[in-house]
Amino acid sequence: MTAGRGGVLDRVAGAPISWGVCEVPGWGHQLAVTRVLAEMRDVGLVATEFGPDGFLPPAPADKAAVLAQHGLRAVGEFVPVVLHDPGVDPVPVLDRALDGLVAAGADVVVLAAVTGGEGYENRPVLAQADWDRLLRALDSLAARAADRGVTACLHPHVGTIVERAEEVRRVLDGSGVPLCLDTGHLLIGGTDPAALAAEVPDRVRHVHLKDVDDAWAARVRAGEVGYAAAVAAGMYRPLGAGDVDVAGIVTGLEGAGYDGWYVLEQDTVLSADPAPGAGPVGDVAASLTHLRSLA
Repeated sequence: MTAGRGGVLDRVAGAPISWGVCEVPGWGHQLAVTRVLAEMRDVGLVATEFGPDGFLPPAPADKAAVLAQHGLRAVGEFVPVVLHDPGVDPVPVLDRALDGLVAAGADVVVLAAVTGGEGYENRPVLAQADWDRLLRALDSLAARAADRGVTACLHPHVGTIVERAEEVRRVLDGSGVPLCLDTGHLLIGGTDPAALAAEVPDRVRHVHLKDVDDAWAARVRAGEVGYAAAVAAGMYRPLGAGDVDVAGIVTGLEGAGYDGWYVLEQDTVLSADPAPGAGPVGDVAASLTHLRSLA
């Protein structure tokens, strides 16, 4: 669904990864869908991304139905796709995602150019031909999504092909695909998200709002610690408690006319079910409080 202009607080959505629900095998304890969605609504969120395969029912219409039962709408889906390998066809993956998004009335698909391996710890070095293939694939998939009324955007993400500043630049210069501005992954990868948002606001179609402890981010960037280990150690912070210029990013995007969603994301690793009312929902509430203070 399109967010529309409205105020910032009318365009804040959740994401299951803030509750530790992740597509990476062995990531951590996975909370039940009923608890996650109930806590989203109870904390004041009105919408969410779908989450990884298996979190919501597989049938397209059933995804939207489960969200509606909890008073939530769908805003998009994070979809990992292999784009550089000629032996892997990303189209079936995209089409499955589009079926669910269209059925739910959502209009954004968030693509991550994954390596083809599990997790986000290791990345290959691509030859120029692989990069050319990836950039062509991005434009092709974006056109395919647009044919169904959905905007595809590229999510720079730690441990994917597009992580570092120079890789983000290659996407901006070599394709027309919009960006999902993930403020945490960009910072960890060495890009100032506020500067990027100010430079290319017209390329920002979707926003994942994270705050980050930059000391941990620097260790991940330097290869001193793995991504999942840093997440488990608390690299992500509630909005306003880390080193991302959240206020500057939101103010700048609003001033440039951004009318999409701000998806709250603090990647989390859990070891067990938190006590009722405890756990990730507290960080999400703190982030909402910070956004209200900005508004």
